[in-house]
Amino acid sequence: MWVFAFFDLPTETKPQRRAYARFRKDLLDDGFSMMQYSVYYRHCASHETAATHVQRMGGKVPGEGEVRFMTITDKQFSRIRTYVGRKRQAMPGTPAQLEMF
Repeated sequence: MWVFAFFDLPTETKPQRRAYARFRKDLLDDGFSMMQYSVYYRHCASHETAATHVQRMGGKVPGEGEVRFMTITDKQFSRIRTYVGRKRQAMPGTPAQLEMF
């Protein structure tokens, strides 16, 4: 599973910029990577793990602005096509799954 976070947070005042920076840092600390501005993504081993991350980050959403979370499967993620200029870029592969005994 892949979790995407799409957000539109205000940055007009100093407290709003601070809240934006804090939320972005929280996403990175939770294992999300930036795909493009205001779009972050994270790989999860299962639907349950994805739901845990969505719930955790949902609790850290600033009081102003809007954040949307979306989950997709590995197969759906592999269908993403990225173009930089006119050339297609390869998507990063699925991370190796760690097993704890």
